[in-house]
Amino acid sequence: MAKCEICDKSISYGNQLSITRSHISKRTSRTFKPNLRTVKTIVNGQPKKIKVCAKCLRAGKVKKA
Repeated sequence: MAKCEICDKSISYGNQLSITRSHISKRTSRTFKPNLRTVKTIVNGQPKKIKVCAKCLRAGKVKKA
């Protein structure tokens, strides 16, 4: 399952809107997936690969190995 191991961000759901002639005619469901990256980090003193979202990487919440 797509999930960030730092902030627990996962798949969210919403509507995809079909717009024709300035009216919303159809609504179908869609999924929003987090932007995950596999990063080699140091966990408990040992290097380990974990899945981290790009927002956590930019914020500096992850110490890279």
